[in-house]
Amino acid sequence: MTDLEIPFERDRKGHYRFFEILPGALSYTVLLLPVILSLINPNIAVAAILFYLLIFFVRSVSYSARAIAGYRTMKQHMALNWRELCNDLEIGQISASAVNRPKWHGNNLARLQEMGTIIKPSELVHVVMIATVNESREVLEPTIQSVIDSDYDASNIILVFAYEGRAGKEAEDRVNELVALYKTKFRHMMAVKHPANIPGELIGKGGNITYAARELQKYLTAQKLDPAKVSVTTLDADNRPDKNYFAALTYLYCVVPDPIKASFQPLPMFTNNIWDAPSLMRVIATGNNLFYIVGSQRPHLARNFSAHAQSMRALIDMDFWSVRTIVEDGHHFWRSYFRYDGDYRVYPISIPIYQDAVLADGYIRTLKAQFIQLRRWTYGASDVAYIASKGFFTPNKVNKYDVTTKFLRLLEGHVTWATGTLIVYFAAFIPPLINPDSITSQLLPLTVSRLQRFGIAGLLISLYICLVTLPPRPARYKRHRSIFMLTQWLLLPVTSVAYGSLAAFNSQTRLMFKRYLSKFDVTEKAVVTDAGKTISTEANPE
Repeated sequence: MTDLEIPFERDRKGHYRFFEILPGALSYTVLLLPVILSLINPNIAVAAILFYLLIFFVRSVSYSARAIAGYRTMKQHMALNWRELCNDLEIGQISASAVNRPKWHGNNLARLQEMGTIIKPSELVHVVMIATVNESREVLEPTIQSVIDSDYDASNIILVFAYEGRAGKEAEDRVNELVALYKTKFRHMMAVKHPANIPGELIGKGGNITYAARELQKYLTAQKLDPAKVSVTTLDADNRPDKNYFAALTYLYCVVPDPIKASFQPLPMFTNNIWDAPSLMRVIATGNNLFYIVGSQRPHLARNFSAHAQSMRALIDMDFWSVRTIVEDGHHFWRSYFRYDGDYRVYPISIPIYQDAVLADGYIRTLKAQFIQLRRWTYGASDVAYIASKGFFTPNKVNKYDVTTKFLRLLEGHVTWATGTLIVYFAAFIPPLINPDSITSQLLPLTVSRLQRFGIAGLLISLYICLVTLPPRPARYKRHRSIFMLTQWLLLPVTSVAYGSLAAFNSQTRLMFKRYLSKFDVTEKAVVTDAGKTISTEANPE
């Protein structure tokens, strides 16, 4: 399939509109169902609520188990010497001096010997594309430095700044100064200005990095570099790769069966400024960390999110990223999936890329910025209509069972995002309120509270993993700040409702009534210095 772009808003009609409405319609139905069933028959309502909570409980147990497994995998992979593993790939066998090589490494070497021709680690060139609007130097420079400090030869890395022309001369000067300062550290370093108001584009990251990638393609052609041997990692301005990331990515790129039909997803860890962020934002950030650790244990469900890597050959094949959506990262999986007729997969990399928790200049601005960020994430519900249109109404060679299961999982995920927390917290109180004379209804809250006690064990496991993945406490904070890292979890009901359910309902309701989000709202990034001073810039220049 070659027609991969999202329809213009004016062209979304018929079945496309039906599937845009579907997530919100289902979410509102699920939310009203306890009330409707309580009015019809309280016993049916109680049974339905208990059935839902039982499913939720089973999922919670599974979630906790995967959290433990994911954390152990992350620690093991962060401790590996990936450069030595890559050296083994280079020579086609385990080095004579090698010790403690993982078993799967030997299996990979044996499989590659059977396959014959492979891409050697020395042949792979890395591109790091940093998207920026007008983030401060205090945000950008540590990102560059983290790439330089990697346990990987930076002279084999091309660094590209994709910056917005609408941000003005100050932002342009800042980027060019950084290029002049650091260009000798890399194989090549370039800054590409994305012009404003390109026809057919909404204001967003997709258009910015697509424009930069086309300029990168010209450079690669001039240098006679094979796009199939170029891996492109896209980073936001605050994304800082772990020192093992590039070596681990090199290894994985060289051992997977077909790296062109694949993308590589590291672990997003929102810990750069976790000690500086307000308590509500810390709960959300650490909860997100845990979510992606768990997700790394379910590779068949892996999707692109935030920073990820992909072959330049694949990007050229699909004309880079979508320029008509504000969720270009998650949407890019589906763009790739349909381009290769379903023969496409995401490989998790259990190595972190460290990112900022939401922190703006001022508490109220931070609260607002967090909601806007999560609203953008939940706007991934817009992909439901895209998948249905491309998978069911457009001629394609995609396996129908595969696309149907992926469609249903995405739909269920967004409906649960909107309704799950509300059902768990409040549904048990609805039958007794509507049917005060029903003994079954009156017993429901007590039964649910007992069931929820078992969930505390899972919460403690999650709490432990969130705590051990925190960076050291900065010297500017006293010990009582560590206590707040524990007590902050009392705010979990607030964050899960206000920033989970409500953000999801906001996005789904917008899709229902054609109130589309047609502009990427950049999250304001404030930096707290060692002296305690906050430095910030306006996130969205006009």
